[in-house]
Amino acid sequence: MTFFLGLGIAGIVLLVLALVFDGVLEGLFDGAGVLDGLFDGLLSLPVIAGFISMLGFGGAIVLGTTGLGAGPATAVGVGAGAGAGWLTWRFSRALMRGEPAVTPRSEDLVGSSGSVVTAIPADGYGEVLLYLAGQPVKYAAKSAVPIARGAEIWVEGTLSTTSVKVRQVER
Repeated sequence: MTFFLGLGIAGIVLLVLALVFDGVLEGLFDGAGVLDGLFDGLLSLPVIAGFISMLGFGGAIVLGTTGLGAGPATAVGVGAGAGAGWLTWRFSRALMRGEPAVTPRSEDLVGSSGSVVTAIPADGYGEVLLYLAGQPVKYAAKSAVPIARGAEIWVEGTLSTTSVKVRQVER
């Protein structure tokens, strides 16, 4: 029974180490072509830890509650470990499939205000500071009329993914 309890505790310790040092074991085997893809699924560290801990605790429960020997306890532990490993694998896959947040685009800047960082000459380019999703971003800006540094501007449209068409805010 001590052996099975030791396996169960080792599995929990391995799970804690997998959470603390996330990806370290997988990173160790990145260069080995034989193991490519194995640690991404069924042989990930949390799945192995779940299997080992349930093998140990399942075997210990069978030994402690029944008169069966080590063989049946190992068989029950392997079954419980396989179930726990499979559930861990399914749960981790479900978590990884979560939908990502929508990434802001330059079109989202139309209608926003900002300030000129580098003066914009007539029909030329300068730089403006805008806020996209709460983060300051610097964009190349073009205007039909010259706009001085520090002036407040309004984004009228996008010219490309890194440049916008602006006009000066009239006060």
